[in-house]
Amino acid sequence: MNVLVTGGGGFIGRNLTAHLRAREGCVVTPFDVDNSADDLRAGLERADIVYHLAGVNRPEISEEFEIGNAGFTREICGILRELFRTPVIVMSSSIQSGLENPYGVSKRHAEDALREFAAQSGAQVRIYRLKNVFGKWCRPNYNSVVATFCHNIANDFPIQISDPSRELELVYVDDVVNAFLAELPIHAESTGHRDIPFSKITLGDLAGRIQSFHDMRTNLLTPDFAVRFNQKLYATYLSYVPDEARCHRLKIKSDRRGGLAEFIKSNNFGQIFISRTRPGITRGNHYHHTKTEKFFVVEGQGIVRMRPIESSEVLEYNVCGGTFQVIDIPPGYTHSIENIGRGDMVTLFWASEIFDPDRPDTYFLPVLAPAESPVPVTA
Repeated sequence: MNVLVTGGGGFIGRNLTAHLRAREGCVVTPFDVDNSADDLRAGLERADIVYHLAGVNRPEISEEFEIGNAGFTREICGILRELFRTPVIVMSSSIQSGLENPYGVSKRHAEDALREFAAQSGAQVRIYRLKNVFGKWCRPNYNSVVATFCHNIANDFPIQISDPSRELELVYVDDVVNAFLAELPIHAESTGHRDIPFSKITLGDLAGRIQSFHDMRTNLLTPDFAVRFNQKLYATYLSYVPDEARCHRLKIKSDRRGGLAEFIKSNNFGQIFISRTRPGITRGNHYHHTKTEKFFVVEGQGIVRMRPIESSEVLEYNVCGGTFQVIDIPPGYTHSIENIGRGDMVTLFWASEIFDPDRPDTYFLPVLAPAESPVPVTA
């Protein structure tokens, strides 16, 4: 299938083109300001579907709105008439097409030009009136508050919020792309407006969430990624983090046993931390009433021991890196992990709640008494 994407070098065009090129059987031709009129005609001669994303939204003079939006759309329709071709045309319009400002009027005229072409030729036309699209590759300090906030906060630049209570309706670029890709199978559907689901958020909330992503580098606290909007917004934010800032070190707590560092934590899933333990060293010898844990030895050899706090029976699990064994630590069991190898043992730990020094739920109690014999358990 031959696909022409006008505005292929723009924000939405780049995202759409990247997805199209990953699809088997799609031959994609991006068209943008650097291309010639001959390139446009050649693309329209081959295209089975045209994604018409090109347009003008910040011209030097207002007359350029009509030229770049309605005029260019009429030019496309004119070429197709000359070629006697009727590819499916998917156009990105704007919710402002219902307004009487120069930009909105020019987008409405572009829609009208497509409807007229569809009525005369029988071509299938899809019109998407988009609103506040955000995502990777959007230009900051241009016409997207999300891109501007993400760029400035990621680079430690100030942001300006005129009214924190002002509500926005945001659309994620991959949701737009997915809707566009759904148009690839050619169906006989009527011409009309098509909408994409959006998220509502205030400016203050938006800035706060993006700032929390920035703060993750130091406090390690992740947002609730069960909220799909947070996933989309975080992915967008991360695309604006400077190259040199993507690598950062964790704070290591070191003592005679080795080192330990928190990796990531959340009020929704607890926390993950990692330790490096020297040979012959035992960590733990404590229990919890509510908190639960998982131990995963990534490198080295160790023994995980545990026993019910009201019993003398000790369970023993041999663990080593490369076997991908996970040991679950239930509440009410005092537990420890000992490095029995010749080198350092690296262990990944998960705890069901974030450590709270005011309510640690951690009580010291040795797993082994001098006369006790462990009961080996196959792990």
